[in-house]
Amino acid sequence: MSAELTDPAVAAFVAAVNAGDREAFFAALTDDATMSDDGTDRDLRAWAEREIFSSNGRMDVEDVSADGRTLMATYTNSTWGSMRTRWVFTVSGGRVSRFETGQA
Repeated sequence: MSAELTDPAVAAFVAAVNAGDREAFFAALTDDATMSDDGTDRDLRAWAEREIFSSNGRMDVEDVSADGRTLMATYTNSTWGSMRTRWVFTVSGGRVSRFETGQA
């Protein structure tokens, strides 16, 4: 990663994605976490399996907002290849309660 992650919950999320670690990924999320991809709410577990775990998803974070909760990253997986993406996180109680991603 070329940008420093400053929010611990977001850092845990990115580390879990890049390690392909399902257990750590879901531990970084609240039990009722939600997400959207390109503006459409998705089933988080099905999306994560398809877009991260079964397709070797990886995030190369390029830029981090001042509050540490908005990222610009090159996201790569074996399904779609590499694309520039924007990630916005909501954190509650030290865990990610919502994330929104999409092409930037």
